[in-house]
Amino acid sequence: MSDVLPEAFAEIADDFHALTGRDRLQLLLEFANGLPELPERYAEHPELLEPVPECQSPIFLATEVEGSGRDAIARLFFSAPPEAPTTRGFAAILAEALDGRTVGEVIDTPETVTGELGLAEVVSLLRLNGMAGMLARIKRQLREKAGL
Repeated sequence: MSDVLPEAFAEIADDFHALTGRDRLQLLLEFANGLPELPERYAEHPELLEPVPECQSPIFLATEVEGSGRDAIARLFFSAPPEAPTTRGFAAILAEALDGRTVGEVIDTPETVTGELGLAEVVSLLRLNGMAGMLARIKRQLREKAGL
């Protein structure tokens, strides 16, 4: 396990750290607005998505693996209501940083990544734990689907 942030996460963290508190919150809301829509295969079958009970707001996720093993490509999909912008923002950050990466890169992402964004001063620890819960579920699903 590496404590080095994946490149995309490092870039996002740099963006957040370049800002002050309120502007960090604004950037999180911008991420929330950019959360990709669910593809039809999930939008029409929400039962295929896994809930993330660590989140205060209802969020669901699914992963897909293209290939097998650590070199397989990870695909991430999230469903979060518009009235939960913090949760949507976290999901969008995870999607931007990890979707399309190898399963190995995602699995090697340190759990501490949620604290690396500098958001502890603008959102509660409970909300940050929700993002950590999303990451843990993503990793578990990818391990199962990639045969690791």
